[in-house]
Amino acid sequence: MITATRIHLTIAMLMGLSGVTLLAAGTHSGASDNVQIAGQMLLFHAPAVIAACAARRAELLADWPARLAISLLILGVALFSADLAVRGFHGERLFLGAAPAGGFMMLGGWLGLVIAALFAKRA
Repeated sequence: MITATRIHLTIAMLMGLSGVTLLAAGTHSGASDNVQIAGQMLLFHAPAVIAACAARRAELLADWPARLAISLLILGVALFSADLAVRGFHGERLFLGAAPAGGFMMLGGWLGLVIAALFAKRA
């Protein structure tokens, strides 16, 4: 059975892979700083997602708020990073408002993790 934890962890590891790939591609292609920032955002958030998954499984985060927050964090990072990468390589936007929408999703994900921590079963 595929669980939310397995899906989140798999995506986090793909985020790490993508982050390293974008950093390397940005360095070797001479693309704009946006590519580097996209790679960094992916790399910064991949371990955060892994840690949040572990904390949720250890009941240090309330279950459903944590699942929602982790998903929102993943979606936000993906949208934000994709927009920056497209801008960096092609000089165009993914779509109008993609980066700000992704940024707000990331903020929502982090706020959701705060709420999940406050309502956890364990201290």
